[in-house]
Amino acid sequence: MVKKKITRAPTTSSLPNNLRVPSNTTSLVRALGKLSRQSLLDLVFTWLSKNNVQLYPPFLARDLSNIASDHEESPYPAAESVEEVRGAYEELRQRKGGKREVVDRVLEGDWRHGITLGQLAMIDIRYLEDHPAAQKWTAFRLALTDRKQQSEENEESSTDLSASLPRLHAAMFLSNLHREISPLVKAHYHLARSKSLPLTFLRIFTTDSPYQHPQHGAGTYLDSARILYIAFPDSSPFIYTSLSASTGTKPGPATQTAAPLATDTRTLRAIVRDALPTALSKQHERYKLEATSLTAKNLDTMLALRGPGRTNMANGAFSIFADAVIEGTPIDPRQPATVSPEDFRATGTTNDDKENNSTSQYSAGQEDPKRKNRSHTHDDHSGRMATSPATKRRKVAVLSRFGTSGTPASLAVLNRLDIRLQDHLDDIHDKDLDNDDQDQHIQENSEYTMSLSFTGNNVIAGFRQLAELGVVDPERMPSWMTGEEGVSSAVIRRGRRPGTVATE
Repeated sequence: MVKKKITRAPTTSSLPNNLRVPSNTTSLVRALGKLSRQSLLDLVFTWLSKNNVQLYPPFLARDLSNIASDHEESPYPAAESVEEVRGAYEELRQRKGGKREVVDRVLEGDWRHGITLGQLAMIDIRYLEDHPAAQKWTAFRLALTDRKQQSEENEESSTDLSASLPRLHAAMFLSNLHREISPLVKAHYHLARSKSLPLTFLRIFTTDSPYQHPQHGAGTYLDSARILYIAFPDSSPFIYTSLSASTGTKPGPATQTAAPLATDTRTLRAIVRDALPTALSKQHERYKLEATSLTAKNLDTMLALRGPGRTNMANGAFSIFADAVIEGTPIDPRQPATVSPEDFRATGTTNDDKENNSTSQYSAGQEDPKRKNRSHTHDDHSGRMATSPATKRRKVAVLSRFGTSGTPASLAVLNRLDIRLQDHLDDIHDKDLDNDDQDQHIQENSEYTMSLSFTGNNVIAGFRQLAELGVVDPERMPSWMTGEEGVSSAVIRRGRRPGTVATE
């Protein structure tokens, strides 16, 4: 019997979810190996669940007649049913062992016929759940585009998205996104709801258009530089996009000569990112993406600074009210409810604060028993127990400037802060130039720009510690150092960011 010849033509359709990558691909071992043993077993049971077993079926004995003979030599005999496969992994879960035996059984045994793109996407999403700092995220604001029929009085209100946030309907959104990028990018889409955070993940694998490169190797589907992650927080006018650590290969002269239409991976990701606001837009509601100057590795930081809550309007000094550390509001005119830095200091967690709280209970003529017992050993000259008035004033100033920012209780953790100073010393101290002339002079002499980069586990906490030690004057620190502006990159002119309100 003569087999029919199959003719394949390039199409604009997305990559199918059941497209299989051969199990002998070297990169598959690394992809599965990045998960822990427990996470890998949990993922396997998800594949074998009743809802997914038809999408990701394991290799069974009845499939032996449809494959090559070399699969029959596998060290793992083919199971007769899905229940038998579940029992094998249940046995692995109950006993101790390494994750390599689970990886080998998956690739050489139960999924020896290949791992689908859907399974690869679930592996990556599970890795994001287990390692929240695995990706670098950049926040963008969804803003309504200007409408000609709106008057100038309503321009400010048109940027408020609290009442007109785009609704994420998964099927319609993916259809619109595919329509926008399909002529240039061939992609695979995977939507998943986060199990620990109030957001939805979208994983997009991008590859060149089939009209440019109709064939790809198996390793292409595991290239991390071709993967773009997008996170949609609930009820928030922001979205987060990932910046892959591997930026891909730039097309050099030789590449451009051989394939003039070749597209590097960064361009593919940029095409997808630019199409996001169009895919979210409606007929009478057009959106655009605006940069927010915030990039961080921790999703908790993104949700704290650009999430559904206070976003960046209550950081730094105002965080004590947003985090409900103390009662009252900063604009309460009533004297008893007005909050002072001393009151906030009394609720602190340092040892000195606890001592102050305990001694305040005996201010009506009674003496603290603990203080009485150590009254003979307490010596101001020792420097251990006594706190100078300057140190107390500095602690109050730090609390009044930082609030809860930079403390272990704060979720806003910045690992990097990039600042560009566009002030020239001659411009700052030149009394003959007013502010507008200085701004124009600075723009014309941009070669005097100085770049500062601060890195660490928690940059704001480092600034706070420097202020507590007296290395930096907390009263003169700019707001971007205290975490009040909630940015990871900024351009500074005359001590403040352009567009922010100057404080005297």
